Amino acid sequence: MGEAFRVVLLVGLVAALLTTGALGLSWWMEPDRRIRRALSKALGGVPEAEAVSVGEGKACALNFSGGQLVVLWGLGAHGLAYDFNEVEGGEIIVDGHVVARVRRDEARKSLDVMVPDAEQIVLRLMFDDARHPEFELALWDAAAPAPTGSPAEAMRLGRRWLSHVEALLKD
Repeated sequence: MGEAFRVVLLVGLVAALLTTGALGLSWWMEPDRRIRRALSKALGGVPEAEAVSVGEGKACALNFSGGQLVVLWGLGAHGLAYDFNEVEGGEIIVDGHVVARVRRDEARKSLDVMVPDAEQIVLRLMFDDARHPEFELALWDAAAPAPTGSPAEAMRLGRRWLSHVEALLKD
C-alpha cells in the first residue's frame, strides 16, 4: 500500500513539473515577448522608441545612443540594423494612400488628417540599401484576428515615428 502511494505521488509530481515547464515555455515563446527580446538583443539594450506588429511578426526600434534603427521580421528571427545616416525617410500610409512623408532632401508632407475609421495604417521606413530599400509595419489592421489599440493610437505612433525620422535626417 505504501509503495503504491509513493508511485502515485511521484507520477503526480512529475506531471506537475512537466505542466509547469510547458506553461513556462509557452509564456517565454509568446510572439510579443519573442519580438521584444529580439529587439533588445539587436540593440544591445532597451529600445528608446519601438513599434511592434505581433500579427505580422515585425518590429522596428531606435537606439539614439548607439545611432541605430533596427527592423525585424519573422518574429525576430531575421532583421537588419541601419546606422542613422542610412535612413532615407518614412511614410504613413492609410488604406493605401500616403498621408504623411519625411524624406531626405525633400519637404515634409505633414500629417494633416485623422482617420478614425481606417482599415489599415502602415509605417513605411526607407533606407539607402539596394537589397532592402524599405520596411513596412502595420500599426493598425482592422482585418487582424484580434486588433489591439485603435486607429487614433496608430496615427499618434506613426506621427511620433515620423518626428524621430525627421530628427535623424537633420543630423
